[in-house]
Amino acid sequence: MKHALVTGGSGVIGGAIAIRLARSGLHVLVHAGRRSDQADNIVQQIRAAGGSAESITFDVTDYTAVSAALMPRVNDAPIQVLVNNAGVHDDAPMAGMSQAQWHRVIDVSLHGFFNVTQPLLLPMMATRWGRIVNTVSVSALVGNRGQTNYAAAKAGVMGATRTLAVEVASRGITVNAVAPGIIASEMTATSFTAERIREMVPMKRAGLPEEVAALVAFLASDDASYISGQVIGVNGAMI
Repeated sequence: MKHALVTGGSGVIGGAIAIRLARSGLHVLVHAGRRSDQADNIVQQIRAAGGSAESITFDVTDYTAVSAALMPRVNDAPIQVLVNNAGVHDDAPMAGMSQAQWHRVIDVSLHGFFNVTQPLLLPMMATRWGRIVNTVSVSALVGNRGQTNYAAAKAGVMGATRTLAVEVASRGITVNAVAPGIIASEMTATSFTAERIREMVPMKRAGLPEEVAALVAFLASDDASYISGQVIGVNGAMI
């Protein structure tokens, strides 16, 4: 059984991804930064459905902590499917954005991508099979007021996705990014009215977390073995 890690697996999209990957027959490490109870809840759902999963908690901004949490597991069974889904928002127009807001978002979304991915690469490469899927955002593709920090972080991950795909292509590893648009969640419900969503999204609705998860599961499968270095939107034709 192949092992998968979903960072930010305690969230709405991350939880849906973890559940879908478990349905595909993977043993899933469901990551939480702080909300370990929510990661545990996802694990319980997976096990209740007959899947295999466990929760894991670490701070993606701390390279040493990441390595300490992951390397003992990698020694037993390399992680061959990695979904870098951890990310945070801290929105403000740039003229009023603090350094703390800028660095917090960059640290989680961009530095976190490096901190988790880099120590897992050599063990994954040794198996000559791997899938890395990075969750980015439509905000990195089009302007969105108040999100210069988030857009910069996700655009950085998009560039890293394309370059890393070239570096590991000969080892049977694919690297892709998924760029969700407006996805249904409690945060979306408080940020966008139904009327506003109909104005912004040609499909006239928010996407579902399960629709993002379905694409991630495909990219993590053998069927996607010749797809790499791509950024694929899940946004209802917003772009």
